[in-house]
Formats: sequence, structure tokens, C-alpha cells
Amino acid sequence: MSFYDDGRQVLTGLEAYYNESVQKEKKVIRQQGIRALHQELDLAARLKAGNLTGENLETFLRTYLDNTTRLHHPGFLAHQVGVPHPTGALGSLIDGFTNNAMSIYEMGPAAAAIEFFMVNVLLEKIGWVPMPTEIETRLTYPHGAGILTHGGSLANLTALLAARNRLDSTIRENGAPPDLVLLAPASSHYSIAKAAGIIGIGEKKVLPLALDSHGRVRVSKLEAAFQAAADQGRRIVALVANACATGTGLYDPVGEIGDFCNEKGIWFHVDGAHGGAALFSGTRKKLLDGIHKADSMVIDAHKMLRTPTVCAALLVKDASALDQTFQSKAEYLFHEKKNPGFDFLGQGMECTKAGLGLKFFMTLAALGEKKIEAYIDTAYGLALEAFDYIRVQPDFEAPVKPESNILCFRLRAVDNETQIRIRDRLIEEGSFYLSSTKLGGVRYLRIVIMNPETTMDHLRDLIAAIREMAAE
Repeated sequence: MSFYDDGRQVLTGLEAYYNESVQKEKKVIRQQGIRALHQELDLAARLKAGNLTGENLETFLRTYLDNTTRLHHPGFLAHQVGVPHPTGALGSLIDGFTNNAMSIYEMGPAAAAIEFFMVNVLLEKIGWVPMPTEIETRLTYPHGAGILTHGGSLANLTALLAARNRLDSTIRENGAPPDLVLLAPASSHYSIAKAAGIIGIGEKKVLPLALDSHGRVRVSKLEAAFQAAADQGRRIVALVANACATGTGLYDPVGEIGDFCNEKGIWFHVDGAHGGAALFSGTRKKLLDGIHKADSMVIDAHKMLRTPTVCAALLVKDASALDQTFQSKAEYLFHEKKNPGFDFLGQGMECTKAGLGLKFFMTLAALGEKKIEAYIDTAYGLALEAFDYIRVQPDFEAPVKPESNILCFRLRAVDNETQIRIRDRLIEEGSFYLSSTKLGGVRYLRIVIMNPETTMDHLRDLIAAIREMAAE
């Protein structure tokens, strides 16, 4: 069998997989134990035989796909992972085959140039000055910068490293002193506390900001948080805001927080891994009013921008912040040579890096910005329609009006444990896959509307299924 024949076979299998997922012919999720999957996939024998081609490849692919979580299924409502556009998936294939590790320009000129372009697209969406394509003019005037990373957690880590080094440039060589703190809402993604531990601030020194009853940052309480840190002789590395919070999908008031941070001289980081995509919507971008006042921002293209995983953007207002954070020495890489492009190696943690910009660009180029906007508006609007439907059901409650495509709700008069049991039963039955979170110590069911095939009819069916299971 040739590469072409095997490739055609894989594409045929994926097309069938897509159709049976969209038409709900298979369960949205099928979970077996690791040992059972090892046996069903026949991994040991296939590894020994070394003939994964032709019919063997077809059998393996069919078994593998039968044991995946089907994001294309309308009942996929669990997590913030985008349903990838097929053209973007072809970008992943092209990148995987060419294998251009493009952190160094000569190792992937086209991939690096596309990443450069996509970073500038995002910088302009925020309202920051894009990077100059005339590389020799870099840093000769104020402009932004950025890099695509393998996930939002790495992007958040990179942003906080830049903030730490901007606060104190000696820390990189000498280590972190004990007076550093980070201000962040308790509703922040767990990667914020993890990053604080990695870069020497310490997870216990992530000081929680005061929140309103729905978990948004209370701007009126920021002065008190700042003064408390100052009174204790602490230096604030950064203040973090959510756009939007992972649990509830609510946006912090980034413009007002930006004003406060700019007044106090605090690095302002916005974790827009999920909700930053609202910048592509003419109506939803108001949720990010004032975002240009931030110093750094994260946007995950593999969430609401329909790009295959993983592809996250770390963006900064001031390019020098990244340039001064990741200066490295390696004689086999950095020496006098002809370099007509730009080395991303100096912008982030990774040396060998996939051409993430390719699948991001191919996704947006296939859809166009109008269809991306329509997708975002539809998903956000459907969550609001579901909220209006659920909150009038006598046996359900929905505590927070959604601002994004994330909605929390629960059955009334049912304890936390039963909410989880209902979720487990739904997953086992296979028509729906949803997640769960806690708000104020109370367990809620949680849906994230990612699939463009999901409609209000599917969500009404979900409520009916939950009601039926509760009765049982």
C-alpha cells in the first residue's frame, strides 16, 4: 500500500466517523478500561508485527474511532474543546508530514511566516500595534508581539514569566525572592496557580481578589487588595482577570480592571483562553471592552475558533517584554547567518515547536471571519436561549445568566451526589456528555455549546432525559 492509498483510507474512515457522529448513530462517549482497550486495539501484536497498513490500518482505525469521544456528536456538551473544521485538520496532517520545527526560521520558513501573520491578526483584534514584517525595525518603535503555544496553560505560564521578569530582571539568574505575590480571582483557571508555583511565586502567594455573588472581580475592592499587599511589603507580579471564567463563562470587567492596573503600574494579564474569541464577533466583543488596556492576553484557537488541538496564543502589548524574557545561548543555533525571517525561539519556552499557525490559518481561511462570527454568536445565543428555557422549568434552576456558551444548572431538591450520578448515567447511556462544577459549594451540571450541529431541540431532549433519570 502507498501513502496515498493509506491516506485515502484514513480520510474515508474519518468521513464515515463524522457522519455517524452527526447523525447520532453512535454514543457520544465510550469509555473502557485501559487493559480492555489495549486488547481491543491489539496494540502488542501490532507493535510486534510492524505492518500497520492496508487492511490492518483500516481495522485499527475503525476500532480506534469507536473508542473516541465524538466531538461532532450534537450531544457533546462537556468541555471547552472545539469541534475542528476539516480544513484545519488537513493543516494538522500537512504539519505532521512536513515536520518543520519552526521556532528557528530556517527550520520552517512558511510555518513561521504564517504564525507571524496570525499573531498579528490577533494583536490587531485586541487593538495593539502588530509586529513589523521588516524584522530589522523590530523594537525601534512600540509594538506588540506574541507566540502560538501548545495550550493555554503554557501561554499563561509564558505571560507570567514575562510579567515577573519585567518586575525584576534579576530573578531569571538569581532566583525568585520571597516577596512576590500574584493577584487573581479564585475562579481563575488552575493553570494560574500552577504557573505561580513553577516560576517561584508559590501557589500560596496567589492572593484571591474579592468577587461578586457570581464570581466576577469586584473593581471597588481592588484598592484594598493592592494596599494589603503593599502593607506586607509584597511586590505584585501581575493581576489576572478572566475572559471568561472556566466554570461559569462570565467575564470580568477588563476595562475597569485595566484602568486600575495602569494607574498602579501593575502588569495586567487577561486569561481569554475561551472567551477571547469574542473579539471576532461584532456584537460579543463588547464583553471585552477595554481589553487594549491589558499587558498580556491568552486566546485558545482550539476552543471557540474551531482549530484542531492544540493551538493557543500568548499576546503582549510590549514586544520587549518577551524579547527580554527568553534570551538564550546555543552556538549551534545562534550565530551570524543569513536570516530573512524571524526566530520564535526567543519568544517562549519551546525549542522544537509544531507549525501551529498553519492549522489556525487554514481553519479561518476555510470559514472566513463572517462564518466564525456567526458560529460564536450562535453558540453564545443558544446558551442564553437554553437558560431562558431551563429557568422556567419548575424542577430546575439556573443560577447565572450566561455571557458565553457555558451554562450551569441543576435539578431542584436534589443533593450534590445525585447531580453527579445523573451525569454518570447520561454518559453511560451515550446520548449526551456534559460536565459539572461547583458554585458556592453547590454542585451544578454544566454544558458548553461547542458543536455547530447542536440545536435547542437537543437541549430540550437533554432536560427531558435528566428529568426521566431523576424519576428513576
